[in-house]
Amino acid sequence: MRFFLSLLLLLSVVGSGFAQTPLNLARAVVYCPTGATTPERKAAQMLVEEIQKRTRIRLAQATQWPTSNSPVIAVGQAVALKKTGRKAPPVQTPKDGFQVRVDAAPGQPIIWVQGNDPRGTVFGAGWLLRQLTLMRDTVLADNSLAISTAPQTPLRGHQLGYRATPNSYDGWDLAQWEQYIRDLVVFGANAIELIPPRSDTDRDSPHFPLPPMETMIGMSQLAADYGLDVWVWYPALDDDYSKPETVQFALNEWGNVLKQLPKLNAILVPCGDPGHTPPQLLVPMLEKQAAQLKKYHANVQWWMSPQGFDEKRLATFKALIEQNPPWLTGLAYGPWMRLSLPDFRKWTPARYPIRQYPDITHSHRCQYPVPDWDYAYVLTQHREPINPRPQDMAAIYRYSAPHTIGYITYSEGCNDDVNKAIWSALGWDPNQPVDQILREYSRYFIGPAVADRFASGLQRLEQNWRGSVRTNTGIDSTLALFQQVEQQAGPHLLQNWRFQQALFRAYYDAYVRQRVLHEQHLETDALAMLTNAPVLGSAGAMQRAVERLAEAETQPVALPLKMRVLELGEALFQTINMQLYMKRHAAVRSDGATLERLNTPLNNRSYVLQRFSSIATLTTENERLVQLRALQAELQPHENQPGVLYDDLGNPARQPHLVKADTYKNDPDFLKTPLTINEQRAPGSLRYPLSWYSHVMGLYDQPIRLHYDGLDPAARYKVRVVYASGPVRMVANQNTEIHPLQKKEFTLLEYDLPAETTRTGTLDLSWTGTPRAGESGRGNQVSEVWLIKQ
Repeated sequence: MRFFLSLLLLLSVVGSGFAQTPLNLARAVVYCPTGATTPERKAAQMLVEEIQKRTRIRLAQATQWPTSNSPVIAVGQAVALKKTGRKAPPVQTPKDGFQVRVDAAPGQPIIWVQGNDPRGTVFGAGWLLRQLTLMRDTVLADNSLAISTAPQTPLRGHQLGYRATPNSYDGWDLAQWEQYIRDLVVFGANAIELIPPRSDTDRDSPHFPLPPMETMIGMSQLAADYGLDVWVWYPALDDDYSKPETVQFALNEWGNVLKQLPKLNAILVPCGDPGHTPPQLLVPMLEKQAAQLKKYHANVQWWMSPQGFDEKRLATFKALIEQNPPWLTGLAYGPWMRLSLPDFRKWTPARYPIRQYPDITHSHRCQYPVPDWDYAYVLTQHREPINPRPQDMAAIYRYSAPHTIGYITYSEGCNDDVNKAIWSALGWDPNQPVDQILREYSRYFIGPAVADRFASGLQRLEQNWRGSVRTNTGIDSTLALFQQVEQQAGPHLLQNWRFQQALFRAYYDAYVRQRVLHEQHLETDALAMLTNAPVLGSAGAMQRAVERLAEAETQPVALPLKMRVLELGEALFQTINMQLYMKRHAAVRSDGATLERLNTPLNNRSYVLQRFSSIATLTTENERLVQLRALQAELQPHENQPGVLYDDLGNPARQPHLVKADTYKNDPDFLKTPLTINEQRAPGSLRYPLSWYSHVMGLYDQPIRLHYDGLDPAARYKVRVVYASGPVRMVANQNTEIHPLQKKEFTLLEYDLPAETTRTGTLDLSWTGTPRAGESGRGNQVSEVWLIKQ
């Protein structure tokens, strides 16, 4: 009776929907035939070891068919499994595909894990692991499991760069790399991309457990063991490939690196970011590289990514590849492309396949930024925060998939782990619902008892980054959900780095929200105190305002949240080498060091203090009072001023006249629609109001447009504007130039509009940057605009 009640309780906790009594695999034997390939043996080993990690149960292994009545998990290719004499699934042929089926007939239950090829067997084992119920001393399978599947996307990979710049990878040894490669395989990844010892970063890291070349060789071998493809991202970094000695140096260096790799399938050469070699010099150098590499890897593929090219270099590059160089396999679509991916497919000669190279690791100032990210997050979380973005990733994948043969994502560490799982799973089956992928992710990595809540929490973390931090009350409910799971978690889960990451983000977001509410309230109060300056005197009013602003530090809010953030940040350094501090964790770059920015002021305090210092030096009291009134007016809302139409373009809630050309799902890289973006100023460094550092940006030749209706046809208007970067050109109604290209950053500018521009009662203002630009395409950045009736 006690056993029956325990089983009922287990099934209610798991919630797996078993149609019948589940198949108990605690005594199962994992059979992999004699003569199996290395990937097949790895598949069997992966099953045994991953089950043991989650349950404490180590299943027996056999190369001969077990004679006992214990359940059998049969792992291998179809031809070998047919020889067992049992009724194995029928043979299938699609590459990477597999069949998993439970035969639960009386006697000896069998789970067939049958690959169409060696690598398909690994994917079959990974799929089975995602379906099993794995808990302490418990291994259960739904006895109706049955699937026959193959991936729809041929290339499904992730860049794993063992170099100094990543936020975590540089501290991993080969055992950790094997674990992570396994984790990617479980969700269907079939390729990894390595980075050579010399790239666009420091040659050494204080975290390296092994020299870069030794680790690169080891990772190549690991990929070979699991049957994965090995790519190398190899930038051309030398100064001048017109010099024969420079070309020879590159040939020697590249050849020495690549010949040591046990497996190499393809090389991707980015033409920019990093590397700035003109295509007419780069292409001949790569032709020589391809010729010499045939001695070591006869069938290696060569790919190029023309990222960062301006219009002229793009035209030169196209002319070169239209000559059909026999060594060039295909092109990659990477960050900083002038063309959208659909347009790039049309632009590219049909003979060349396109591989996507999506940036899934950065959240800001990147290829696929978080749309309309609140400035508070930009200031505190920087470019590489822990960033589960399941819905965004699905939108980006579905936007890009029809135009490519697949992808290898750009990653700088494990902060984007959820995003990798989304891309891997959708690469296998683009029709999978995102919530199903997240449930399987949570079930496998976190545990079935809390899988649904954790999966929901990952979706909520993405929603935390939607809209204004001030008004997004969902941030608090997200934290409450994770705290509920945290309170019930045992030691094993609390030490799970994926759980720590999600918990860290939930606490971090909630702490930032409490600080925003507190510090912006302090600023409102401080500005109000300046109204009493004529009575108190300018010095007295400023002193009271300074004391009120200082309460951000003297009376801080949400200290328990902050302390938990700091604890979890240290835990992540210990468990997975996440470097969240520059000095304490020896991070090489600040992009992932989010704890460095935890205390960044979230109001205009440093700017106000700077202005106070300047005002205090004025000669007369009247001058000081005038400047205090001007400061109040500058920092208070402008929307309700008579005769003024105002846009704070860095604030998505205050852009009433901004024209957005398309939706996120059709334009996730913002090549058609202006992007709200912000400068990442260091704490205490504000020389101007925060609103000047936040802006909209039009990439490349894309204009920023504001549209106005209901204007007075008989009136004259002027435009007041602040630019965050340039050069910028302003035009009214598509044909009346208000000013030519100019670079006047962080300056309050005013221009009278010709009467004919508003005579119809409507007005279009547009801003463009340098035509036909390359690199990142940034420059056209507009912060604030006032249309003022004179």
